[in-house]
Amino acid sequence: MGRNRYPQLTTREVQDILKARGFVLLRTSGSHEHWGAIIKDERRIVTVDLHGDFGRDIIKSMIRQSGLTREEFYCSTKKTAKRLNKEIDPEL
Repeated sequence: MGRNRYPQLTTREVQDILKARGFVLLRTSGSHEHWGAIIKDERRIVTVDLHGDFGRDIIKSMIRQSGLTREEFYCSTKKTAKRLNKEIDPEL
């Protein structure tokens, strides 16, 4: 009960996830970065706000933009995989 399926992430963690998945920084526009990659034979663009931590709704949006599953997204780096696994099993 109360399990958070989308643990909060920082801007740096999202950038690390995108890099690990082959995304490259395309451009910066104001306080947003636009990252691009070909994922599952589709061109994908993810917009990242540079203003701190992301809550559930923003993370869900970035996952949808990336074309990855929640598990693929979070498990892209050891740090974020650990965070997801800790949310699933707090004993870890």
